[in-house]
Amino acid sequence: MQALYAHFQSEGADLNQSEKGLTASINSIYDLYIYLLSALLEVSDFARNRIEEGRQKFLPTSEEINPNTRFIENTFLQQLDANRDLRKHINRLKINWSDDQEIFRKVFTSLRESEVYIGYMSAPVVSYRDHKEIVLYLLGEVLLRTESFTSLFEEKNINWADDIDTSAMMVAKTVKKWEAGNDEFTALPLLIVSPDEEGDDLMKDFVIRLFRKTISRSQESGTMIAERAQNWDLDRIAVLDVILIKMAIAEFLDFPTIPVKVTINEYIEISKEYSTPRSKQFINGILDKLVIDFREQKQLKKSGRGLLE
Repeated sequence: MQALYAHFQSEGADLNQSEKGLTASINSIYDLYIYLLSALLEVSDFARNRIEEGRQKFLPTSEEINPNTRFIENTFLQQLDANRDLRKHINRLKINWSDDQEIFRKVFTSLRESEVYIGYMSAPVVSYRDHKEIVLYLLGEVLLRTESFTSLFEEKNINWADDIDTSAMMVAKTVKKWEAGNDEFTALPLLIVSPDEEGDDLMKDFVIRLFRKTISRSQESGTMIAERAQNWDLDRIAVLDVILIKMAIAEFLDFPTIPVKVTINEYIEISKEYSTPRSKQFINGILDKLVIDFREQKQLKKSGRGLLE
């Protein structure tokens, strides 16, 4: 949607250049995923440095002399720290948190004061699953809820404010699927599902194809929208609403395996997030009319039970 908006708003935009921009934007989501994994390690490093500082005090307390090291010895975080694939990406991106230690101090303080962390640290015995659960808690309930931390990414990449949820879900999925037997050579998951897993290259067969089809059908789709937008001035309709409907038309007519209901629901949900308060009603109304017309004209070529509903 964002790439299409940029393409349509740029006079004389080159399709190939717009497509390259889309691909680069999607690939940058993986970079954000690496940053989030690195941030988990940085919290652990901060905790370790804090313990060392306590030990080196002139008059350390008994707790500082014999600290609880469960968190800094977290099995999953140790695996992550040793992972060669992650280290390669961290070096590629030149990730360095040295200027952000106050933020990590705030993050670790919030974590340390939480009941979940206290329970984890005080439990007589913890499992590998417990080690992963505290990391998931750190990610979802501490890091992503710390505004000063999330704002770091908005400064690095204008798209990352929208992409952070997607990247965080990738991190959570990585943590949940990681196994105790994984070694330093275990590869991190790919951003796009590989053909061997799903049978399709999602980047080429869905993302790029939807982008191209929406553009190639743009004039035709614009006419369809205008004809069905009774009592609506097309020039005064939100630009994003028109783009979302054009995308939906491309899915209706060019993607036989996507159910009609799924298409309608997805674009209504996107409109709630990005467009105007009236967008949901407008988009739903236009798409309902289009589906009726497409059925009557036998233009919907959906394959599979329930895809036309």
